[in-house]
Amino acid sequence: MMSRVAHGIVSNMRSILPRLEASTKGGSGLIGRKGAQLTEHFELDEPVANEELLQYTPGSPERKELESALLGVLNRVKHIPIVINGQEFSGDHELQQVPPFDLCQPIARYSHAHRVLIQSAIEKSVEAQEAWDKTKLSDRIKIWERAAELISEQYRYKIIAATMIGQGKTLRQAEMDVAELVDFMRFTPAFLRDLANYEPVNDCPDSCKNTMRLRGLTGFVAAISPFNYTGIAANLVYTPALMGNAVLWKPSDSAILSNWYVFKAMLEAGVPEGVVNFVPAEEKNFANVVTQHPKLAGISFTGTSSVLKVLWQLVAQNINQYENYPRLIGEGGGKNFHFVHPSAEPETAVACTIRAAFEYAGQKCSSCSMLYVPESLWEEKIKEPLLQITSSLYVGQATYCDCFCSAVINRRAYDRIFMWLKYISQCPNCHILTGGKCDKKRGYFVDPTVVQVMDLDNLICKEELLGPILGVYVYPDHKLEETMSKVAEINHGLIGSVFAQDTNFIREAFEAFRFNVGNLNVNDKSTCSRVGQQPFGAGHVTGTSDKLGSPHSLLRWTSPQVIKESYKPHVNVYYPYMQVSEQWKSNSSKKDDIVHKEPSALEEEDKPVS
Repeated sequence: MMSRVAHGIVSNMRSILPRLEASTKGGSGLIGRKGAQLTEHFELDEPVANEELLQYTPGSPERKELESALLGVLNRVKHIPIVINGQEFSGDHELQQVPPFDLCQPIARYSHAHRVLIQSAIEKSVEAQEAWDKTKLSDRIKIWERAAELISEQYRYKIIAATMIGQGKTLRQAEMDVAELVDFMRFTPAFLRDLANYEPVNDCPDSCKNTMRLRGLTGFVAAISPFNYTGIAANLVYTPALMGNAVLWKPSDSAILSNWYVFKAMLEAGVPEGVVNFVPAEEKNFANVVTQHPKLAGISFTGTSSVLKVLWQLVAQNINQYENYPRLIGEGGGKNFHFVHPSAEPETAVACTIRAAFEYAGQKCSSCSMLYVPESLWEEKIKEPLLQITSSLYVGQATYCDCFCSAVINRRAYDRIFMWLKYISQCPNCHILTGGKCDKKRGYFVDPTVVQVMDLDNLICKEELLGPILGVYVYPDHKLEETMSKVAEINHGLIGSVFAQDTNFIREAFEAFRFNVGNLNVNDKSTCSRVGQQPFGAGHVTGTSDKLGSPHSLLRWTSPQVIKESYKPHVNVYYPYMQVSEQWKSNSSKKDDIVHKEPSALEEEDKPVS
């Protein structure tokens, strides 16, 4: 049976190219009749399923394992080196990772790679890529499948503990994050198997054979990963690696411990040294060095749109130096929203909005930061429960089981959110309904905040906040279509959600929000994507919309080569309609005469200039 996750893409191939039917059933992987083995085909018999979430009930085995892992992280300051081709290095100045909710408790010490180390990592990556790209797809797939099992079992609690403490995620959020990491490691090989089974059309099997093999990009890939998702960080690095590329991984300083454990797990699974180099570095220094190197083949990025634009500009400035046209794959977040129709169920809209806006302190790339509510539902059905539940959310240390959300990630994020709250408090078109307070004495804490906005042109309605701030705009019911049109204009995000029971409106919403969001959800929160089920990515200024968690993202990291082998090569220079062709046949014994024959006037006139 074909893997379910990519059934659609292969089915589409079959409907267009019927001869692909045989390619999805496995094959010899040989080009021609007696050629070298250049491609691999796979049997697609085993379905792939998402990782099951553990519940961590009191007294359960997973609860005990996690408690032990949390103590292990808290009771030891882990030294994390720079790793280049298997060798460990240190930078000039030692830095510390601290929990965002407890600034006095360091959990890791590390240093930034200087320019010379980054350049060395590039050279080692380029060397490693040549051998790695020749590694059979089946061998790479085995490594990834082994990694999925290691992370699901042996490394699970260690990575969860590092994510909870280092990145300020609650137990549920960290468990979901690591489950997503396992999903990436399981689903990506399934996508690769499906893609490898593609063959060009071979409608003349007696005369030629057409084959396409998947090659990596020539050079190196620079992966710049975010703080907010351990799973996405790993995917940014190891999806290009799976496709035959060597990668420089610049982890976020605020996620370095969890990323280190992922790096160690992948090495243990069998990723060769040098294929992925672990290079913590200062952001600007790393970006400048990699974009100035002629071997840059691609950048894999998730972060803010402003940083993505800077990377794009740096590549553009150096375009004449490169030996490739570098692939730029980036997701930059955006303005995600919930739009409520008068026919919506208020309880569903409230519950989904609170989770989407305030889980992980609003720091998910898909967090909801705007809620649009009709006047007919706001005062009587939505306002009171929204404010009551929001004001009761417990904000504290991420390791507490009753904690709904914890501190924001670092001082830079805290200062940015503080400035937004200051702007809101001074803006005549904004009114704080609950929250609005923050404190940085022990950690970077910000209360979940709901602010009503009176003007759709206000900055709160347009800008990505990436914090626990939810803007609410109450629209007149008779201005529904006008409001939808304005939202589509000002909100470009990763995910938008609509809440309604009216099927006609839902169809209208599909068209109204066709282009301004990458994913559109109906009666569900914006933060609910799963690998293989809801691939995510958006366009416009939000990102390159490469749909992480689908076969589409893999295609960005390969440079396919098509090979044609002819069994009946041409021996005649001329085409059948040419008289000279017949003359050649009839006078084959008088080749010298033909060669020395004077050209006719017509032939001389039609003689090509080149």
